[in-house]
Amino acid sequence: MTMVALIVGPTGPEAWAAKKKPDLALDIAKVFFEFNSSANDLGVHVFLDGEDWKTLTIVNPEKLTIFGVEGKGPYKDLGLTELFFEGAEPSLDDVPLAVLLALFPAGTYEFSGKTVDGNDIVGTATLTHAIPAGPKVSAVLGLNNSLVISWEPVTGPPDGFPAESINIVAFQVIVGAFQVTLPATTLSVTVPPEFVASLSSGVNAFEVLAIEAGGNQTITEGSFVKE
Repeated sequence: MTMVALIVGPTGPEAWAAKKKPDLALDIAKVFFEFNSSANDLGVHVFLDGEDWKTLTIVNPEKLTIFGVEGKGPYKDLGLTELFFEGAEPSLDDVPLAVLLALFPAGTYEFSGKTVDGNDIVGTATLTHAIPAGPKVSAVLGLNNSLVISWEPVTGPPDGFPAESINIVAFQVIVGAFQVTLPATTLSVTVPPEFVASLSSGVNAFEVLAIEAGGNQTITEGSFVKE
């Protein structure tokens, strides 16, 4: 008689745990405030990036789901990768600062979703209430379309905002289609004269953003006149 050895492996929850694939991590997960010091409005932005996900939710530090998205049609089959969106930016004259900060408490925001292959994909982002003051800006347009935009250092929050420590890590300058991000030690930039020459005559707007280490950023708007 031939003897056959039967080896029985674990069943039930132990087997399921053994078969469960490890969670995939989002490459990028960010939640941050953007304050426009010129317009006096404040909003919350989100940016994430990950491989071929089809559903995704965001849960705030109080375990409340604040956002959810699901791909349909071809996006359900092929998946999505990057996603950036801006929340509405109400004026602080209409919606008090304390109300907005309470709606978006500081702490860890949890991202979770499913990929097109059925794997879990997760990430976390830390939102702080360390919101920088707007930089004081100026612009000088000289001969031969020489445009220099300058700003002063930012060392604290705006008046009336939480008294958090502010650590500026970068400044960003935007003039129409021209955009550059500079280290915190840089306090001016010369815009290429070829680009300035392409601008229309009259008043032209620009923005300087102060970017804090926690990701929050504040805009100051400025302008210059081109003859």
